[in-house]
Amino acid sequence: MIDLAFVRANLPVVEERLRARGMDPAVALGDFATIDRERRDAITQVETLKARRNKLTEEIARLRNSGGDATAATEETRSLKAEVESLESRATAADDRLQTILKSIPNLPQDDVPVGADEHGNREEKVWGDKPSFNFNPRPHWEIGEELNILDFNRAAKISGSRFVVHYGSGARLERALANFMLDLHTGEHGYTEVLPPYMVNSKSLFGTGQLPKFAEDLFHCDDKGPYVPGELQDGDHWLIPTAEVPVTNLLRDETVDEAQLSVSFCAYTPCFRSEAGSYGKDVRGMIRQHQFQKVELVKFTTPERSKEEHEALTRHAETVLERLGLPYRRMLLCTGDMGFASSKTYDLEVWLPGQELYREISSCSNFGDFQARRANIRFRPAGAKRSEYVHTLNGSGLAVGRTYLAILENYQQADGSVRVPEALIPYMNGQAVLTKQERL
Repeated sequence: MIDLAFVRANLPVVEERLRARGMDPAVALGDFATIDRERRDAITQVETLKARRNKLTEEIARLRNSGGDATAATEETRSLKAEVESLESRATAADDRLQTILKSIPNLPQDDVPVGADEHGNREEKVWGDKPSFNFNPRPHWEIGEELNILDFNRAAKISGSRFVVHYGSGARLERALANFMLDLHTGEHGYTEVLPPYMVNSKSLFGTGQLPKFAEDLFHCDDKGPYVPGELQDGDHWLIPTAEVPVTNLLRDETVDEAQLSVSFCAYTPCFRSEAGSYGKDVRGMIRQHQFQKVELVKFTTPERSKEEHEALTRHAETVLERLGLPYRRMLLCTGDMGFASSKTYDLEVWLPGQELYREISSCSNFGDFQARRANIRFRPAGAKRSEYVHTLNGSGLAVGRTYLAILENYQQADGSVRVPEALIPYMNGQAVLTKQERL
C-alpha cells in the first residue's frame, strides 16, 4: 500500500506513474484530492472546536466557583460536543474512503523501470549459456515425459481434472532432487534460513502480500468457514497458498524487529495452488500452467537503504540455480505495464526450452519496497531513532521446480528418447545419470 502522506504531497508524480502502468489516474484515484481535503478540513474544525470547548470548561469552572450563571456556557459545550462528534465521524468516513482507494492502487514503479504497455516493452538485461544443438528434432517435455512413463496427464485429469500431472519413479525422484538441490544451495551457500510454513493462510495474510482483495479469483478459497465475502479480512478462514511468499512474508506481520536483525533471508519449498483464472486455452499442454506445482521461494526483509542491493543479490541467487544446472536463460527487466500489482521492480528469469523453441519464465524476482510492509504492518527500529519504519520486502522463485524439471527434459534430451541428468543433480538422484523408459502400470 502506498503511503497516504506521499500521495498527498506528490499527487502529480503518482498520477504520472499510474499512467506508466497503463492506468487512468482519474479512475484509480477517484476523488482522492477532494476526500482528502474534506478529511483535513474536518480534523482542523475538530481541533478548533475542542480548543473552544476547553476554554468554555475553564469558564464554567470559574463561574461556578464565583457563584455566577454557567447555563449558557454549559449549553454551548453540549452543542460543541455534538458538533465535534459529527465532524469526527465525517473525518473517519473520509479516511475509510481514502484507505479503500489506497488499497486498490498498485505499487509505483522505480525510476529505472522501462515504460511499456505489456510484455513487449520488457528489456533484455542479460543472456547466459549456449542453447543446445541437436542432430534430431527436439521434442516438448510432455512428449518426452509420457514416452519415458514418468509423467501421466491422463490419470491426473481423471482424479483431479485438467492442469494436473502425476509423476512416477525416476521422474518423481527428479522433482524431489531438484527441490533438495535448490534448498541446499540457498541455505548452504547463499545464507537463507529454511522455513516450512503452513500451506493454508487466512485473508489477512493474503491482503498483506497484495493478493486480496483484487485477485481473489486467482486463488482457491476453502469453504470451511463459509464463502469468501469480498472486502472482508478474516483471521479464521482459509485459502490454499498461491506461493510461499504469502505465509513467509506474513511471519513478521504486525511485528517490529531491530535494525541489527536485518537483512533476514528465508527460503521455503511448498506446493502452490492457482486457479489460473483468465488463462483458458493458454498452455493447455504440459506442465507450464498447472493448478498445483512445487516451488522454492526466496523471501527477504531489509532496510530501505539495502533494498536495491538485496534485490540484485536475490536475483543472482536464482540465476545460480540455472547456471549450476547448465540451463540457458535470459534476465528480463519487466516494464511498467507487465509488473505485478505489488512490485516496484521485477526481473524475470526465462529459461530456454528447445522443444518449444522459446524462452519461458521460471522465476520472478521482485522488490516491493515498503508496499507489502504497510499492508502487513511490518516494521523495524532504526538504531538511535525514536520512531520505527517500515521494512522493505523482496521475493523471487529460486526456482519453480516443475518448470526447472521440464527445462531439464527439453535441454538434456537425447536422440534415443532418454534424458541426461545434469551433473549437479546426480548425487541427489542416488547416482542415476540418465532417465530411461521405465515400466508402469
